[in-house]
Amino acid sequence: MGSREVTEQLDWNGKKVTVAGLGVSGIPAARVLHGLGALVTVVNDGDDERSRAQAADLEAEGITVRLGDGATLPSGTELIVTTPGWRPDKPLFAAAAEAGVEVWGDVELAWRLRGPGAAPWLAVTGTNGKTTTVRMLASILEAAGLRTAAVGNIGVSLLDAVCDETYRDLDVLAVELSSYQLHWAPSVRAHSAAVLNLAPDHLDWHGSMEAYAADKGRIYEGNQIACVYNVADKVTEDLVREADVEEGCRAIGFTLGTPGPSQLGVVEGILVDRAFVENRQKNAQELAEVADVQPPAPHNIANALAAAALARAFGVDAKAVRDGLKAFRPDPHRIELVEEVQGVTYVDDSKATNTHAAEASLAAYDPIVWIAGGLAKGAAFDELVQRSAKRLRGAVLMGADRALIREALARHAPEVPVVDLDRTDTGAMSEAVREAARLARPGDTVLLAPACASMDMFTNYNKRGEAFADAVRALAATGDA
Repeated sequence: MGSREVTEQLDWNGKKVTVAGLGVSGIPAARVLHGLGALVTVVNDGDDERSRAQAADLEAEGITVRLGDGATLPSGTELIVTTPGWRPDKPLFAAAAEAGVEVWGDVELAWRLRGPGAAPWLAVTGTNGKTTTVRMLASILEAAGLRTAAVGNIGVSLLDAVCDETYRDLDVLAVELSSYQLHWAPSVRAHSAAVLNLAPDHLDWHGSMEAYAADKGRIYEGNQIACVYNVADKVTEDLVREADVEEGCRAIGFTLGTPGPSQLGVVEGILVDRAFVENRQKNAQELAEVADVQPPAPHNIANALAAAALARAFGVDAKAVRDGLKAFRPDPHRIELVEEVQGVTYVDDSKATNTHAAEASLAAYDPIVWIAGGLAKGAAFDELVQRSAKRLRGAVLMGADRALIREALARHAPEVPVVDLDRTDTGAMSEAVREAARLARPGDTVLLAPACASMDMFTNYNKRGEAFADAVRALAATGDA
């Protein structure tokens, strides 16, 4: 099993720290730093009712808050700790650079605050599949009898994981890291890490695909045992080649095909390991069956292989990999089976909020009636439609940017019938499901894989998925399909 690191403790007493942004990571960071004796000032662009209430709570604890001015560097600032949402081109960061002031993210702060003998990190990033892979990894580690938690971008903040007594005695952390978090985390050094895949996303924040990839690649810096990459996504392997790692750290690939030496892959329905075995030129270790992974969609098998690779890098045996994968169930709205109605299967993948995720989802079923649309976030849909056209029985489009998908379908799949729903009220999803049922035949899958964000019509992708599931169950109850 992995070794623990000794970490140097910093003296925060009287240090002037500016926290950039309120919210889910800014407020905990401010409180932690204040508790360590730092002189904390929180700056925030907004000055709305919610911000004022949050500011009042922090000021009651002795923390200074400055609302409506996130551009000016407070006098005497020695360090900035920023929330992930603040873009690198903010004027505050330009002012910090001019003054020679470092900028850390909340993940960097958590890394620096780890105590002596802190639990090692097994870290995961990628455009899609991060949360599922991290939760699979935690399930495998638990099956091996290890004390662990899934933390980071997954919901439990890393500050909690290093500062809260609840997490103090863990053996290892399964850590999800976003590109935003990695951008501001120069010192993080994982035991082992994986980049699952890379596709254009958040380019408005990073400025370019190259900058986005470079931030993802930071996860490999200083890895001790394994840098796990996707054989089918060459950019992930390139990032491994560019990383400065510890002596002896290995590049470990995962593939849906037959694995070569130093890879994990699939042979005749079996997940196998040719990386963490003796004589890997000739030998392979059976880990689990494809059927042990639920759902056994191709991109979910890839997630399982990545999780298995990180667990094996930490010394977990094959039986724990199998037991952990069998015990795991994905979060809602991730290729989730809702119902079968009159021979048609209804699947909720509302979490497919970009084209890369939607393509992976569409590749898992055939034939498909596709429900799609929402906020495109600058995405183009031609490649997605080209690659998926042969699987489509029909398409039902909704949301603000549905015309972009409709036009791609007209160009690359003109024979596919399309229903264009020009409505955004609460009944729109029910109509979409009814129209999809009308197009579908027994044996088909009606798949909600929007390839778009949800905020034009729904609070978040969870609410969108719930609306879909409710509409499917109403359809089942009436038998009107």
